[in-house]
Amino acid sequence: MINDGLPFEKPILELERKIEALENDASAKEKDLATLGQLRKMYTDLRREIYSKLTSWERVLVARHPQRPQTSDYLELMIEYFIELHGDRTFRDDAAIITGLGKIEGERFMIVGHQKGKTTRERLSRSFGCPYPEGYRKALVKMKLAQKCGLPILTLIDTPGAHPGIGAEERGQAQAIAANLYEMARLKTPIICIIIGEGGSGGALGIGVGDKLSILENAYFSVISPEGCAAILWKNAENAPQAAEALHLTAKDLLKLGIVDEILKEPLGGAHRDPEETVQTVKEAVLRYLGELRPLSAEELLERRYEKYRHLGRFLERAGEVSS
Repeated sequence: MINDGLPFEKPILELERKIEALENDASAKEKDLATLGQLRKMYTDLRREIYSKLTSWERVLVARHPQRPQTSDYLELMIEYFIELHGDRTFRDDAAIITGLGKIEGERFMIVGHQKGKTTRERLSRSFGCPYPEGYRKALVKMKLAQKCGLPILTLIDTPGAHPGIGAEERGQAQAIAANLYEMARLKTPIICIIIGEGGSGGALGIGVGDKLSILENAYFSVISPEGCAAILWKNAENAPQAAEALHLTAKDLLKLGIVDEILKEPLGGAHRDPEETVQTVKEAVLRYLGELRPLSAEELLERRYEKYRHLGRFLERAGEVSS
């Protein structure tokens, strides 16, 4: 049972409490058991109804759910023999990005992923998943190592954005992200990128250039956070729900616009309801993508990657309608 529900989940949580009370009632009679069956059906139907009608802002809230699986959960549930690699060879190790070697069903990968942290202490140590420039430099060093060793790269994207502090700017935040975009476009090895939660601005793009870019059903990918957009346009972060609609940041929007290659389905009620099922979905997709990319030569990979990103943002206007 989830203790910290989102605002729109209140009716679901109330039903959960009623079901739990009946399940724990040792004196329950046959009539109560019949009621329990009805409540369970109502619970499933209600979850399906609520989650089929989520607004863009509500999907942002799901992407930020504190119990949503993070990179560390994917490493635990999906990766075999993970060996973490630290440091950027320039300044320090940034805990907001995890890098390392591991296997998925015997296939070797270089894994790079944002990590927000789960406890208050861990979140502070990992800057709430907002990397400093050394985090992006660390990621690039490890991705270049993957190219040298002939390993495919898997990136797991989940960040509100790159760290906005003075220290980050002094150490070259924009340059570090720009360097990653440039270099990732040229790496001669398959790159698979999965948006597992938040995909905030350049913070996400810094490890988000690849041959495959897919997104979980309730994740988002945007040039700016809804709150940041609202603060700029309306001078008030309370307009974040309106900004979320305008940004077209949901998985369905992104697929329609041709930004992502595929939407990966989440369990009913979101990834936080069943992390194991979510991780299995991602695992199957990653192995499928690798099967598609592995037969390609380095030249074919680079050409396809180039064409993929050259086509982003193209659209046609006709008779008052816009099509991607």
